[in-house]
Amino acid sequence: MTVLRLQRLGSAPASRRMVRRPRSDYCTRMAQLLIVYHSRTGGSQQMAQAAFEGARGETETYLKPADQAGPDDLLAADGYLFCAPENLAAISGIMKDFFDRCYYPVLGRIEGRAYAQMVCAGSDGENAVRQIARIAQGWRLRPVQEPLILCTHAQTPDAILAPKTIPEEELTQCRQIAQVLAAGLAMGMF
Repeated sequence: MTVLRLQRLGSAPASRRMVRRPRSDYCTRMAQLLIVYHSRTGGSQQMAQAAFEGARGETETYLKPADQAGPDDLLAADGYLFCAPENLAAISGIMKDFFDRCYYPVLGRIEGRAYAQMVCAGSDGENAVRQIARIAQGWRLRPVQEPLILCTHAQTPDAILAPKTIPEEELTQCRQIAQVLAAGLAMGMF
Protein backbone atom coordinates (compact mmCIF):
# COMPACT_ATOMS: atom_id res chain seq x y z
CA MET A 1 0.00 0.00 0.00
CA THR A 2 1.40 3.39 -0.94
CA VAL A 3 0.43 6.38 1.16
CA LEU A 4 -0.25 9.62 -0.64
CA ARG A 5 0.11 12.91 1.16
CA LEU A 6 -0.39 16.50 0.11
CA GLN A 7 2.83 18.44 0.23
CA ARG A 8 3.09 22.18 -0.29
CA LEU A 9 5.27 22.98 -3.27
CA GLY A 10 6.30 26.60 -3.74
CA SER A 11 5.13 29.51 -1.61
CA ALA A 12 1.62 30.03 -2.94
CA PRO A 13 -1.12 28.22 -0.96
CA ALA A 14 -2.79 27.15 -4.20
CA SER A 15 0.28 25.32 -5.41
CA ARG A 16 -0.49 21.88 -4.03
CA ARG A 17 -0.13 18.61 -5.76
CA MET A 18 -0.16 14.95 -4.79
CA VAL A 19 3.31 13.60 -4.15
CA ARG A 20 3.89 9.87 -3.81
CA ARG A 21 5.95 9.08 -0.71
CA PRO A 22 7.27 5.70 0.45
CA ARG A 23 5.05 4.17 3.08
CA SER A 24 7.93 4.10 5.54
CA ASP A 25 7.77 7.90 5.71
CA TYR A 26 4.29 7.93 7.24
CA CYS A 27 3.46 4.52 8.61
CA THR A 28 5.13 2.49 11.26
CA ARG A 29 5.33 -1.07 10.08
CA MET A 30 7.65 -3.93 10.70
CA ALA A 31 10.28 -4.48 8.00
CA GLN A 32 9.71 -7.58 5.88
CA LEU A 33 12.32 -10.16 4.93
CA LEU A 34 11.60 -12.55 2.07
CA ILE A 35 13.49 -15.84 1.95
CA VAL A 36 13.23 -17.53 -1.46
CA TYR A 37 14.65 -21.02 -1.91
CA HIS A 38 14.68 -24.09 -4.09
CA SER A 39 15.67 -27.58 -3.04
CA ARG A 40 15.52 -30.93 -4.77
CA THR A 41 17.39 -33.07 -2.22
CA GLY A 42 16.60 -31.13 0.96
CA GLY A 43 19.88 -29.31 1.63
CA SER A 44 18.78 -25.84 0.55
CA GLN A 45 15.39 -26.33 2.19
CA GLN A 46 17.04 -27.08 5.53
CA MET A 47 19.23 -24.00 5.12
CA ALA A 48 16.25 -21.80 4.27
CA GLN A 49 14.19 -23.20 7.15
CA ALA A 50 17.04 -22.52 9.58
CA ALA A 51 17.34 -18.98 8.20
CA PHE A 52 13.60 -18.49 8.69
CA GLU A 53 13.93 -19.62 12.31
CA GLY A 54 16.77 -17.16 12.86
CA ALA A 55 15.03 -14.21 11.24
CA ARG A 56 11.45 -14.44 12.44
CA GLY A 57 12.30 -13.25 15.94
CA GLU A 58 13.74 -10.03 14.52
CA THR A 59 11.22 -8.95 11.88
CA GLU A 60 8.30 -10.11 9.77
CA THR A 61 9.71 -12.98 7.69
CA TYR A 62 8.29 -14.95 4.79
CA LEU A 63 9.67 -18.26 3.51
CA LYS A 64 8.66 -19.12 -0.05
CA PRO A 65 9.69 -21.85 -2.47
CA ALA A 66 11.02 -20.31 -5.69
CA ASP A 67 8.21 -21.80 -7.79
CA GLN A 68 5.62 -20.04 -5.58
CA ALA A 69 7.37 -16.67 -5.19
CA GLY A 70 6.73 -13.84 -7.62
CA PRO A 71 7.13 -10.12 -8.30
CA ASP A 72 4.50 -9.11 -5.72
CA ASP A 73 6.46 -10.92 -3.00
CA LEU A 74 9.63 -9.05 -3.97
CA LEU A 75 7.85 -5.70 -4.06
CA ALA A 76 6.32 -6.25 -0.61
CA ALA A 77 9.62 -7.11 1.07
CA ASP A 78 12.33 -4.75 2.32
CA GLY A 79 15.14 -7.29 2.03
CA TYR A 80 15.87 -10.71 0.60
CA LEU A 81 17.69 -13.92 1.34
CA PHE A 82 18.13 -16.15 -1.69
CA CYS A 83 18.96 -19.81 -1.02
CA ALA A 84 19.69 -22.17 -3.88
CA PRO A 85 21.47 -25.38 -4.70
CA GLU A 86 24.21 -25.36 -7.28
CA ASN A 87 23.44 -27.79 -10.09
CA LEU A 88 26.00 -28.37 -12.84
CA ALA A 89 27.97 -25.26 -11.81
CA ALA A 90 24.89 -22.99 -11.89
CA ILE A 91 21.87 -22.14 -9.76
CA SER A 92 19.09 -24.69 -10.05
CA GLY A 93 16.68 -24.29 -12.95
CA ILE A 94 13.69 -23.54 -10.72
CA MET A 95 15.61 -20.80 -8.91
CA LYS A 96 16.68 -19.40 -12.28
CA ASP A 97 13.04 -19.52 -13.39
CA PHE A 98 12.10 -17.44 -10.32
CA PHE A 99 14.63 -14.78 -11.31
CA ASP A 100 13.51 -14.95 -14.98
CA ARG A 101 9.82 -14.46 -14.07
CA CYS A 102 10.52 -11.64 -11.64
CA TYR A 103 13.40 -9.73 -13.20
CA TYR A 104 11.61 -7.28 -15.48
CA PRO A 105 8.41 -6.78 -13.44
CA VAL A 106 10.45 -5.44 -10.49
CA LEU A 107 13.33 -3.81 -12.39
CA GLY A 108 13.76 -0.24 -11.15
CA ARG A 109 11.32 -0.81 -8.28
CA ILE A 110 13.45 -2.56 -5.64
CA GLU A 111 16.73 -0.70 -6.02
CA GLY A 112 18.84 -0.28 -2.89
CA ARG A 113 17.18 -3.06 -0.91
CA ALA A 114 19.40 -5.40 1.08
CA TYR A 115 20.08 -8.99 0.19
CA ALA A 116 22.18 -11.98 1.21
CA GLN A 117 22.57 -15.40 -0.31
CA MET A 118 23.25 -19.00 0.64
CA VAL A 119 24.21 -21.85 -1.68
CA CYS A 120 24.18 -25.59 -1.06
CA ALA A 121 26.85 -27.15 -3.28
CA GLY A 122 28.39 -30.55 -3.87
CA SER A 123 31.91 -29.30 -4.37
CA ASP A 124 32.24 -25.59 -5.16
CA GLY A 125 29.24 -23.23 -5.24
CA GLU A 126 31.18 -20.20 -6.49
CA ASN A 127 29.47 -20.00 -9.88
CA ALA A 128 25.99 -20.08 -8.33
CA VAL A 129 27.06 -17.26 -6.01
CA ARG A 130 28.30 -15.25 -9.01
CA GLN A 131 25.06 -15.85 -10.89
CA ILE A 132 22.86 -14.63 -8.05
CA ALA A 133 25.16 -11.66 -7.45
CA ARG A 134 24.92 -10.63 -11.12
CA ILE A 135 21.12 -10.79 -11.03
CA ALA A 136 21.06 -8.80 -7.77
CA GLN A 137 23.44 -6.25 -9.29
CA GLY A 138 21.05 -5.81 -12.22
CA TRP A 139 18.29 -5.08 -9.73
CA ARG A 140 20.68 -2.71 -7.91
CA LEU A 141 20.30 -4.62 -4.65
CA ARG A 142 22.86 -4.12 -1.88
CA PRO A 143 24.75 -7.16 -0.64
CA VAL A 144 24.94 -6.81 3.14
CA GLN A 145 26.70 -10.08 4.01
CA GLU A 146 29.22 -12.39 2.43
CA PRO A 147 27.58 -15.33 0.62
CA LEU A 148 27.43 -18.59 2.55
CA ILE A 149 28.37 -21.73 0.62
CA LEU A 150 27.75 -25.03 2.38
CA CYS A 151 29.45 -27.95 0.67
CA THR A 152 27.98 -31.45 0.94
CA HIS A 153 30.94 -33.06 -0.90
CA ALA A 154 28.53 -35.16 -2.96
CA GLN A 155 30.53 -36.36 -5.96
CA THR A 156 28.93 -39.56 -7.24
CA PRO A 157 25.54 -39.78 -8.96
CA ASP A 158 24.08 -41.64 -5.96
CA ALA A 159 25.46 -39.10 -3.46
CA ILE A 160 24.35 -36.13 -5.58
CA LEU A 161 20.77 -37.43 -5.83
CA ALA A 162 20.53 -38.64 -2.23
CA PRO A 163 18.57 -36.66 0.38
CA LYS A 164 20.90 -34.28 2.22
CA THR A 165 21.31 -33.67 5.93
CA ILE A 166 22.98 -30.38 6.78
CA PRO A 167 24.98 -30.55 10.05
CA GLU A 168 23.66 -28.46 12.93
CA GLU A 169 26.75 -26.24 13.10
CA GLU A 170 26.18 -25.24 9.47
CA LEU A 171 22.47 -24.64 10.08
CA THR A 172 23.52 -22.35 12.92
CA GLN A 173 25.43 -20.27 10.35
CA CYS A 174 22.23 -20.00 8.30
CA ARG A 175 20.27 -18.84 11.34
CA GLN A 176 22.92 -16.25 12.16
CA ILE A 177 23.06 -14.79 8.64
CA ALA A 178 19.28 -14.41 8.56
CA GLN A 179 19.13 -13.03 12.10
CA VAL A 180 21.69 -10.32 11.31
CA LEU A 181 19.94 -9.45 8.03
CA ALA A 182 16.53 -9.30 9.71
CA ALA A 183 17.82 -7.25 12.65
CA GLY A 184 19.47 -4.80 10.26
CA LEU A 185 16.20 -4.41 8.37
CA ALA A 186 14.24 -3.96 11.60
CA MET A 187 16.63 -1.26 12.81
CA GLY A 188 16.63 0.52 9.46
CA MET A 189 20.33 -0.09 8.90
CA PHE A 190 19.75 -1.52 5.42
